[in-house]
Amino acid sequence: MVTVDFHELKLRPNSLILDAGCGSGRHLRALAKLPDLKIIGIDRNGSDLNDALTALKNMPDALSDNYLVSCADIKNLPFASASFDCVICSEVLEHIPEHENALKELVRILKPQGDLVVSVPRYFTEKICWLISTAYHNEEGGHVRIYKKKKLQKMLANQGVKCWKINYKHALHAPYWWLKCLVGLKNEKNVFIRYYKKFLEWDIMSKPRSVRVMESILNPLIGKSIVFYLKKG
Repeated sequence: MVTVDFHELKLRPNSLILDAGCGSGRHLRALAKLPDLKIIGIDRNGSDLNDALTALKNMPDALSDNYLVSCADIKNLPFASASFDCVICSEVLEHIPEHENALKELVRILKPQGDLVVSVPRYFTEKICWLISTAYHNEEGGHVRIYKKKKLQKMLANQGVKCWKINYKHALHAPYWWLKCLVGLKNEKNVFIRYYKKFLEWDIMSKPRSVRVMESILNPLIGKSIVFYLKKG
């Protein structure tokens, strides 16, 4: 499930790109399908990093094989200032109590006129999850806040980046999480959860055009994620 639309960024050959909080590498794999990029992924979860590295090594359709994954703290990145052409931070900030420190680091390592892409759960769809289930936001390592669009925009602008586009993604995933909150987050045996999960997996793998069109229509209404595309300086 890729949240960032990389065609929006018009990445040039030899661009150096960081995925901060890369997890098991969903965006790293998408980047590897683009030619002649230098890709770095960082995360604090060693198991996820191993999965990301394994997936990158076994990609049959990779066009960029210059990649590195490493364990690092997003609040104290081990990179020189103004060293990256593009920085991605997808579905990470909502987990971090010191989110402003993380944003400062992301902007610090970005070159002037470099691209920053930040995605977080959308306020409306996330608020429903919080209202339905206290367990949803009390899980260890879970979400510590819900972002309002204008407040996050202001926080990003205060770091010296200018937003040039906002997008919404993953509308079909919002009802899935509402259902999980209703029946229990750990309840994988529920019939509605099982069939909805199979539907989402089929959609991710098969990408049927009719479902893609339907989700694009629903994204502005119930998109699970809000995505900010920004430029530095």
